Amino acid sequence: MSRKLFTVGPVHVDPDILKEQARPMITHRSKEYKALHVSVIERLKKLLDTDMDIFLIAGSASAFLEGAVRNGVNSDVLGLTNGSFGDRWIQISKANGKNVNEVRVPWGKAIKPADIEKKVTDNIEAVHFVSNESSTGVLSPLDKLIDEIKKQNDPLIFVDGVTSVAGTDLNLRKNKVDALIFGSQKALGLPPGIGFIAVSEELMRRAKDVRNRGFYTDLIKIKKNNDENSTLTTSPVSLVHALDLQLDRMISEGMQARYRRHREMAELVRKWSSKHSGMLPEKGYMSDTIGVLNRGDLDFDKFHASLKTKGYEISNGYGDVKQITFRIGHMGDTQPADVKGLLKVMDETLEEPR
Repeated sequence: MSRKLFTVGPVHVDPDILKEQARPMITHRSKEYKALHVSVIERLKKLLDTDMDIFLIAGSASAFLEGAVRNGVNSDVLGLTNGSFGDRWIQISKANGKNVNEVRVPWGKAIKPADIEKKVTDNIEAVHFVSNESSTGVLSPLDKLIDEIKKQNDPLIFVDGVTSVAGTDLNLRKNKVDALIFGSQKALGLPPGIGFIAVSEELMRRAKDVRNRGFYTDLIKIKKNNDENSTLTTSPVSLVHALDLQLDRMISEGMQARYRRHREMAELVRKWSSKHSGMLPEKGYMSDTIGVLNRGDLDFDKFHASLKTKGYEISNGYGDVKQITFRIGHMGDTQPADVKGLLKVMDETLEEPR
């Protein structure tokens, strides 16, 4: 039985996007692919309102979390975390032999400037953190964090935008970052399989002097190919066709309208939660793409099993808050009417005899 996904990712993908992947195959070194590649990259830059280079690879966004560290850091990095995915980036940095200075914020709380006072010391080459922590549904204040980092020093700034890009306006014109990493299967509303990174000129300059950049995410090699409208390794051609169509749809919708739609869906979920056990994240810092709700005395497994029989799927809690929360993804091409339909079925399910 097919189900409508209100999960944290992969998310629901519209049928016409899925069908676009069935186009006849072309090779990733052909003139046809080069034209496709330059078209999607230029439209991504326009839609995200940035002049930064944007690279893509076949793989998860996590590959570029590793790539940013390998290309931008020789030794010392400051890792900020308030959830599972901030923890993961710290683990990635350590696995690559970096000396990680850690700032840990309680789960459910945003990372704020006060948390990093006097932490950006002279030895810190880069700071990395998650803008929208999908284990807790917390959206940290990107602008204020960048201002505080720059007030203290001038390291590279790496941001995990996996569940914020295309669902939340990160205002990249004002908020200058050196690496912004995201993936296809979240607010872009595509199947999984493409990892993206937007890079600054400063990161590319420093990368030339960094040892052991690896191969698959060596940004110097990747840029050389990208400048020729190609990729370092085989591009996920079918997915790029789907991206091509999705970008047209995003242009038609308009990015500010898209951001407003995501906010409207988030507010619907927050309003629903206020009649039940409420939300995990602190007020004022709640995600517009993911609702993380307190379970209270809800038997989530039984509740979710019933939802699935009705054609709906949401997400369990994650990490340290797995047993006390559940999550609703409302991003990509999901519409407010879809969320209203889900919440109605959730109400009906809660009223069923236990």
